[in-house]
Amino acid sequence: MNPVAAPRASGLALEMENLGYRYAGAEVPALEGIDLTIEPGEFIVLAGGSGSGKTSLLRAGCGLIPHFHGGEISGSARVAGRSITDCGPGELADVVGYVAQDPETQIVSTTVAAELDLPLRFRGDHPAERARAVEEVALALGIPHLLPRTVTTLSGGELQRVALAVALVTRPPLILLDEPTSQLDPVSGDELIWLLRRLNEEWGVAVLLAEHRLERCLAAADRVVAMDAGRIGFDGSPRDFLGWAIESRPELATPSALMFAGAGIEPLPVGVRDARRILRDRDVHSGGPLESQGPQVSPGSESTPVLESSRLWVELDPGEGPVDVLRGIDLEIRAGEKVALMGRNGAGKSTLLRAAAGLVDPVSGRIETPGGIALLTQNPGDFLVRERVGDELSGAEGEAALRAVGLDVSADRDPRDLSGGERQRLALAIALAGRMEGEELPGLIGLDEPTRGMDRGLKSHLTELADRLALRSAAVLISTHDVEFAVTFADRVILLGDGEVIADADTATVLSGGWYFASEAARVFDRPGLVSIEQGIALLREVER
Repeated sequence: MNPVAAPRASGLALEMENLGYRYAGAEVPALEGIDLTIEPGEFIVLAGGSGSGKTSLLRAGCGLIPHFHGGEISGSARVAGRSITDCGPGELADVVGYVAQDPETQIVSTTVAAELDLPLRFRGDHPAERARAVEEVALALGIPHLLPRTVTTLSGGELQRVALAVALVTRPPLILLDEPTSQLDPVSGDELIWLLRRLNEEWGVAVLLAEHRLERCLAAADRVVAMDAGRIGFDGSPRDFLGWAIESRPELATPSALMFAGAGIEPLPVGVRDARRILRDRDVHSGGPLESQGPQVSPGSESTPVLESSRLWVELDPGEGPVDVLRGIDLEIRAGEKVALMGRNGAGKSTLLRAAAGLVDPVSGRIETPGGIALLTQNPGDFLVRERVGDELSGAEGEAALRAVGLDVSADRDPRDLSGGERQRLALAIALAGRMEGEELPGLIGLDEPTRGMDRGLKSHLTELADRLALRSAAVLISTHDVEFAVTFADRVILLGDGEVIADADTATVLSGGWYFASEAARVFDRPGLVSIEQGIALLREVER
C-alpha cells in the first residue's frame, strides 16, 4: 500500500490548456498559449530550436515550474488529473518521471543503488518491492554493474542512464526526457531510444522526449510536437513534421529529409530504413565508392605541433581500484587542424582532454601542449558561478564571445534558468572570452561535448567559430558523440576504444562505411567516402536524371 501518493487518475497522461509562463526577470515569456494533450501510451518527440521552450514545457510537466523556478504562470496543466499549481514535484513523482539535461543535478545519494531506492522509500514501498524494482530497472537499462558504484565516479553517459533509471523505477505512466542521448555514444544512444520504445509498448509508459538529433528518434515516434518561440508550431505525424520542417524550419529536418528534399524526391524518409526502402522502390542502388580525390592531406600536416603525446598512460580510480583509462597513447596534433575526438562512452576522450590541460597526471609517458590550451569541460555548471548572465561575461570581450556562440539572452537572466543548450553556449563563451580577437591565442582549444543542447543552426555557428580559430593557427580538438556535427566541422577523426587510438584518419575515411560511427548519409547510401548531406544530394540528383 502507498500511504503517501494520491490515487492515479484515469484519462490523459498530460493536459495543458492555454499554459503560459515567464521566468523571474525574463523579458519575454518562455511558454505562451500552450494547448497540449498526451494520451496514455503515446510516444511523442518534442522538437524545436535551442531556447524554443522545450525544456520549460518539460519542467512544467513535472511541477518544477512553477514550484522550483518561480516566475509567473497562467492557464492550467494537469498530470494524470493533478494540477501542477496545486501539486509540487514530490507529489507528482509517482505519476511522472523527469530526466533533465544535466543528470548530475538530479543525483543526491552516495551510491547508485541508494539513488534508485530513494523514490521507492519516499513512496513507502515494502523493502522486498523496492529491491525487486531496483533490480528490474537496472537490468532493463543495462546498469546492474553500476549499483555498488559511488555516483561521483560515474561518467556523463553513466549518469544519464542512472537518472533515467531513477525516473523509471516507480513505473510512472508518463516520463519526460530532456535530451537523454546527448552524452551517449551512437550505439548507446540508439539502444536507449529503442529501450524507451519497448518500455512504451510493453509497460504502456507515455513518453515525451525532447531531442535535437531527431535522426536518432523520429522513426520511433507516434507523433511530433515542435516548439517555436514558446508556442507550439507543429503537432502531427513524423512524416508531416518533416514536410513542415523543410518549409518552415529546415534546421530541424533530419539529414535524410534534407537530402531527399534537396533532390526533389518524395516522400521524405522518416529514418534510414525508410530512406533505403524509398530508394529501392526507385531502383537507386548504393553503387561503389566515390571517385577518388587523391590522398587526403591534413591542413596542419606541415605546421607546428600543438599537442604531442608519447606512450601516455593514465589510471583513474572509480572507487574499486585503479583502472587503465588511457593506454600508450601516441598522438600529434598540429596548428590549424580541426579534429573530432570520438569513441564509445568510457573510451577515454574526456580523460585525454583533461590530461592535455594538466588536470590529470599520467602514470607514465608524457603529453605536452607547447602553445597552451583552453579547455571547456563537459559540465557547463563548472563555469557558471554568478547570479546574472551579465556578471558572468561583461565588457566588449564578453559581448564578442556571446555573439560568437550565438547566445542572445537578457543580461539579467539567472544562468540556472537557461536551457541546457543556452548554459552550454554561455560556458563556451566564458572559456573563449578574450581569446578570439586578441593577439594571443592558445595553441590548442579543446571542447568536451560542446554541442549538447544545440540545434543544427547553432552547431553551424560552432563550426564557423572553429574555422576562425583554425585560420588563426589554433588547433581545435572537439570531443563529440555527434557524428553529423563531426562531418561538418572536422578534417580529421581520432577514434578511441578502451583507452587506445584505434583509428586516426580523414573524416570521410573514418565516418563512412560503418554501422554506428557513420553519418546518416553514409548509412543511407553505404558508399565509401560519402558522409555529407551535400554529397548525398549530388548523388541523388545524378541518379534521378
